[in-house]
Amino acid sequence: MKTLIALLLFLIFLFLSLIHFYWGLGGKWGSKSVYPTKDDSVPPVMPGPIPTFIVAIGLLGFGLFYLIKYGFVHVVLPERIDKYGFWIIAIIFIIRAIGDFAYIGFFKKYKNTRFAVHDTKYYSPLCLLIALLTFLLQVI
Repeated sequence: MKTLIALLLFLIFLFLSLIHFYWGLGGKWGSKSVYPTKDDSVPPVMPGPIPTFIVAIGLLGFGLFYLIKYGFVHVVLPERIDKYGFWIIAIIFIIRAIGDFAYIGFFKKYKNTRFAVHDTKYYSPLCLLIALLTFLLQVI
């Protein structure tokens, strides 16, 4: 069961990472509803390729962490990362799911933009699922 969950989480992070690499390379598909705004009439100011690549690498790193912890990839991790890595990932995604109380998360203020609708339907639930599955890996 743990192995299946770890593989699922790796695949989720791989997919998210690949989308961010695509955007970092200039891809436009899906990019109109992935950055928050107060109003749909105001185009979002997208981060440049460097921040997008940083996110892509971070997401890929999270995914690889699951593979390392469950023996698919053999890498010796620093003790603190080995011990607390899952907790750090889970907390990051719980915080993302809760949000900033303005633009992102379940408790956002601006709820009627294209991003906000997608955030409520897809992004925040996915973040909550990632956090819950990661917590589950720690307790089973």
